Amino acid sequence: MDFSLPEFEGPLAQRGIGVIAPFDLALERELWRWVPMEVSLHLARTPYEPVPVSMEMAQLVSNSAHLATATRDVLHVEPEVVAYLCTSGSFVNGVDYERSLTKAICDAGAPDAVTTSGALAEVLQQLGSRRIAVITPYDADLTGSLHRFLAELGVETVASEHLGLGGGIWKVSYRTIAERILKADHPDAEAIFVSCTNLPTYDLIEPLETALGKPVLTANQLTMWACLNRMRLPIVGPGNWLREVS
Repeated sequence: MDFSLPEFEGPLAQRGIGVIAPFDLALERELWRWVPMEVSLHLARTPYEPVPVSMEMAQLVSNSAHLATATRDVLHVEPEVVAYLCTSGSFVNGVDYERSLTKAICDAGAPDAVTTSGALAEVLQQLGSRRIAVITPYDADLTGSLHRFLAELGVETVASEHLGLGGGIWKVSYRTIAERILKADHPDAEAIFVSCTNLPTYDLIEPLETALGKPVLTANQLTMWACLNRMRLPIVGPGNWLREVS
């Protein structure tokens, strides 16, 4: 029996991003929408902690030893950069601690490292934004910690909204999030930051930027932007500011 194979090419050469996620991340499908076809996401998680979303949880999931272990778990598949995909865990102890987390990831063997809050700092600097509004799904204490992190960066929080949730953040509807973003907007805000990598935002960004006439920055968007920027890859997904700073 003669069987002639067709000419096969591919698959497309894979490039990888290592992702260290908190144990409760439920939005992997949104992450994949932020990267081009040739990029694979290799996920590891921090250990389970039996506490609600809070200051305590943010401190537990940002333990640098846990991040080092998770980094080593993904190194075998050769990611070009490893991201700590957690907003609260990367802002809760301030700017210096955020920088220490990227160092811990690199010390564990990652070629490069980013955190969600570090990506926020980079984008705010490149946009020149010094007054912003924020919306979070957290309680008042954890939201206040974000305000303090921004103040350390020289960024003023001119308006703020928080949902006060202790869990199930990925279940919040687009309508609820959009209403809170619109409520959080302020005439003096140069941009709006929507915190938390577990809060769904992808399909809200473009219509809300159009309506408000200013950048709407979201946690997963920022983190994937920082990774792709280091990989010299094109930025995908909504957000007019992405093209301004890339």
